Amino acid sequence: MSAMHATKAPTVRLAVATMSAALAAGPVLAGRPCENKPPTPDQIRRGMDLAQATAAALDRSGADVVLLARAGQDLSEYGLRWSHVGFVYRDTAGHGADASPVWRVMHKLNQCGTALADLYRQGLGEFFMDSPYRYEAAYSVLKPELQQALLPLLRENARAAALHTPAYSMVAYPWSREYQQSNQWALETLAAAAAPREVFNRAQAQDWLKRQGYQPSDLRLSTAKRLGARIGMANVAFDDHPSARRFAGHIETTTADTIFSWLNRSGHGQPMQPVKASP
Repeated sequence: MSAMHATKAPTVRLAVATMSAALAAGPVLAGRPCENKPPTPDQIRRGMDLAQATAAALDRSGADVVLLARAGQDLSEYGLRWSHVGFVYRDTAGHGADASPVWRVMHKLNQCGTALADLYRQGLGEFFMDSPYRYEAAYSVLKPELQQALLPLLRENARAAALHTPAYSMVAYPWSREYQQSNQWALETLAAAAAPREVFNRAQAQDWLKRQGYQPSDLRLSTAKRLGARIGMANVAFDDHPSARRFAGHIETTTADTIFSWLNRSGHGQPMQPVKASP
């Protein structure tokens, strides 16, 4: 890829450093509204509390790699609880023999107000600093062999970006390669790690996911809502969706909820575990 934003602010344990400087030329987002304003002190406190609770839960899990979700915006209208996922992995690189490992998040973020996205490596504190709709998280511990396949991939920029497409649509069609949204990158990358002898590109990843029984969300969007989104938002496109389905209001896309459901159903991950910060 053209650029990998590998921000390495200390990941949360008992204390967390403040947010790093801007990760790109403009604000970035995924699964949350596009707002270019600094967080309030209360939002910082709540985000750090959730990051601490998540780090503690991941420490207890014994996992090296999990899929982590946040609730960036209210999607209850569509029957969805979570908006955005990323991989979280245990990082021991660059630490002394006696140092405790830290948790890193690798995920895809849309550059606010544009139709482009990039990959970012962050700490847990940064992951929850995007003014989420709910200060809750959820994760699935991936099966051990999948964790071991993903761990070196997530540590190397070029390998993590192998199936990344910068062209972004929030409602990218799961079985097309024209655009790619954040959850779609995570799922297709997971497919490449799970089937390294079969998956070398996005088309093969999508074929593998179909065979493995992944089913995307079917969002019901009226014509007026589709037109309003397309005209007013640079990061929404519908032209990759099949015409007949699109005109009937069926917009299929990759969601965190359907990924969690598929991970559990397919045996590639354990049942979703929720995380809440202490009140």
